[in-house]
Amino acid sequence: MSEATIAAKPLWLRILQFPVIRIAALGGIIFFMMMLNNSFMLVFKQTPLVSILVTLGMGLAAMAVYAGWARFVERRAVSELSLAGAGREWAMGAAIGAGLITACVLALAALGMYRVEGLNSLIFLLPAVSMALSSGTFEELFFRGVLFRSIEDLFGSWIAVAASALLFGLVHLLNPAGTLAGAVYISIEAGLLLAAAYLITRRLWIGIGLHMAWNYTLSGIFSGIVSGGDSDPGLIKAVITGPDVLTGGAFGLESSVFALVFCTSAGVILMAIAVRRGHVAAGRWR
Repeated sequence: MSEATIAAKPLWLRILQFPVIRIAALGGIIFFMMMLNNSFMLVFKQTPLVSILVTLGMGLAAMAVYAGWARFVERRAVSELSLAGAGREWAMGAAIGAGLITACVLALAALGMYRVEGLNSLIFLLPAVSMALSSGTFEELFFRGVLFRSIEDLFGSWIAVAASALLFGLVHLLNPAGTLAGAVYISIEAGLLLAAAYLITRRLWIGIGLHMAWNYTLSGIFSGIVSGGDSDPGLIKAVITGPDVLTGGAFGLESSVFALVFCTSAGVILMAIAVRRGHVAAGRWR
């Protein structure tokens, strides 16, 4: 962008386009909508179909806000939410997320620490849907769409990966059973993996699918605790026993050595592909 083009912009627009302001303004709006939707999920917890519809509507509204900011404030195409190929990329991410959590559970089962005692009715598959929709949509819009991109604009991709991963882990301390160990595990395994999922296409769909499927499979299928949150039964009646380093303890399987190894390895692989594709950028300071 030429200096003449920048000078032609009104001051207020230049202020809004600055990455730090984007985090505060757009990020603040997305974060508020996420908190509001979490309140709705509590209100409609006993009516999961209503909760799903409300969360779906709020998620679409958040995407519209994000796209509107990009078009009318940043004055750019919203390529990271382009619908072309979105279904394929979402499914790819969902397969990765469900596969990783299944690998963790199978590792526990092989050691006799995850024991299946039966199945609940299919209705138990519903409550986790709104939780997965909410976390996958709002958290990816905020942490990768707003936070990662803004830090990357200033300091480049590598600092954005580190900073967004750290903040993503720390925010999980707010969960009812949040622990420092859990926050560190989330920062390393999920922060890297989800940042790489964005960088590999520079679009949000793989990360959204991965995030949704990981949380849904862990809670809705395997009846596990998601990131130190509430423990609600899913399809499988299971008993999980064993040392916290392997089971994750009260924080859940994300604070286990299995998740750390499997997810971090997947993140390194995706990051290597992103680097090979030339998707790692230098920031303004360069």
